[in-house]
Formats: sequence, structure tokens, C-alpha cells
Amino acid sequence: MRTEPFARADLSFDAFLGGRLEIAQPRAGYRAGIDPVLLAAAVPAQAGETLLDLGCGAGVAALCVAARVPGVRLAGLEMQPAYAALACENAAHNGAEMEVLTGDVAAMPDALRQRQFDHVIANPPYFDRGAGTPAADAGREGALGEALPLADWVAAALRRCRPGGHVCVIHRAERLADLLAAMRGSVEVLPLIPRRGRAARLVLVRARKGGRAGLRLCDGWLLHEGPRHAGDGENLTRSTASVLRDAAPLPFCR
Repeated sequence: MRTEPFARADLSFDAFLGGRLEIAQPRAGYRAGIDPVLLAAAVPAQAGETLLDLGCGAGVAALCVAARVPGVRLAGLEMQPAYAALACENAAHNGAEMEVLTGDVAAMPDALRQRQFDHVIANPPYFDRGAGTPAADAGREGALGEALPLADWVAAALRRCRPGGHVCVIHRAERLADLLAAMRGSVEVLPLIPRRGRAARLVLVRARKGGRAGLRLCDGWLLHEGPRHAGDGENLTRSTASVLRDAAPLPFCR
């Protein structure tokens, strides 16, 4: 766990959403990639609604939602004090208001336990440390190593979501069965396909709390063009580039 604040020299300042956001991230430690941006794009938020990001890190996912939907009121919960402070700084730097609390998803501060939100999002740690090697950096390990069971993350998100609101989670495709077992309400699954003909590595799972519709398995979202990476270009599909660069929403079943 990273407790001491980051020195400015230890940070990089990275553009997200085509420069709409500038996010400070540690040069060594957990660094956000495209996963929180895709998660944010899947949130069906509207102006005036509330959003809670569980395990918000440096605030990328929540701030991406706010950049796409001005007027969304943001809150975040982050266990590592250094990252919680960074999320506050990133929100202020980007002209957003975001209430960030330091605490554990398994034992939330009272200030959150008394509230519910229109949207609750999470990008839980992906890796089971019972079957892997911890990261050398304490902050990176805190973000990537699964200490709290995935089912507990989902249960916490559902408790903080108001009836009729949405819970949205991004995770590894191999954990889909665990996610579906924990989710409640009307559930949609969107596989994220790296390239045509390849298996999904990640899934987005979105549930409407209290909904009664059956499970919907949506057509996979293709991330990259072509059968393999060629040259120095990132060769994103046009739709994915629009999500990552232009703050476009990421639709589920159409």
C-alpha cells in the first residue's frame, strides 16, 4: 500500500480522451491504461446524476465520465492514501469536483455507507495473488493484486447503488462466471475482443439494480483492426478510437 504522497518528479502528466483530461500518474507504480476509459464509456450517466468509483486510483474512470457527461456528481473510494490524494489533485486540475474518501471497499467509511448513487463503477484488481507473484511496487500491487474477493466488490457496489441505478464492472473474461454469480438485476455482458477471431480478454458487465430482464450477451466490441499489430501505429478500430479519443459512449446491445 502506498501511503506517502508522490513527489512531482515521480509523476508523469498524461493526456486522456484526446487531451480533454490531463492526468498525473506515478512513473513507477499503478498506471491507468485503456481499461478505465472503456469502463467510463459504458456508464449510461446523465447530467445531475451521481457516480461512485470504488477503488478509484488516480481518478481516471470517474473523470472520464465527467468529461463525457458534464454535470455528473462524482465520488470515489480509494484504499491507498497517496492515490486518493492524486485523484483529488487530478479532479481539481481538470476543473471537476470529486469527493474522494480514503478507505477499504470491505469496510467503507460511514460517509459512504449512508448513501446511494445512480451509478457505481469498479475496475477491481485482476490478479489472484494465491496463484501469482506480487508486484515489486507497493502501490502497483495494491491496485492489481486481488485481496478482497470479487464477489465482495460486486456486493459492495450493489449496496451503494440506488434501485434502478447501474453497476458497471470491467474485469478479465475468465472471471465472467464469478461476476454473473454475484450480480443482481438486469445484466448485460459486453466482451472486449482484441482482434477479429481472437478470444475476449476483458468483459464489461453492467447491471440495472432491481431490473427483471434476462441476461443479455451483447455482440463483442472489436478493439483493433487487422489480424496482428503491424508497425508503430496503434490501429484501433474507428469506433474504439472514438471512445478513447473523442469521449464517445460505448454502447452495449444495440
